[in-house]
Amino acid sequence: MRDFTEIQEDRIIYRNDSFFVIEDSFPVSPGHLLIISNIVRKDYFELTEHEKIVLTSTIEIAKTLIEKKYSPQGYNIGMNCGESAGQTVFHFHCHLIPRYTGDMENPRGGIRHCIKGKGYY
Repeated sequence: MRDFTEIQEDRIIYRNDSFFVIEDSFPVSPGHLLIISNIVRKDYFELTEHEKIVLTSTIEIAKTLIEKKYSPQGYNIGMNCGESAGQTVFHFHCHLIPRYTGDMENPRGGIRHCIKGKGYY
């Protein structure tokens, strides 16, 4: 997949002037959502200032959508920017990943675990 422009409308659970929200096709936890820019931007750093502002409120709305169905105890918010950071679809998307007590033996360090051995401090 090169971008998210061919997402079926019936998959979209929320849309505003800058972003739309879908359930992740390969969720890492129940309720995992993607927030995707309406206009193809490569990554977070290509968003306009307006889009960056709207992103914050869109994350809050996506959190509310998750909490209508699930009861997570925490969240990871993630954006991969660049191939070296693991980005495979070069159309801005933000992962909102609900976290649940006990979903990992030791969640300390959270996203710091993206580099082996760096999550523990």
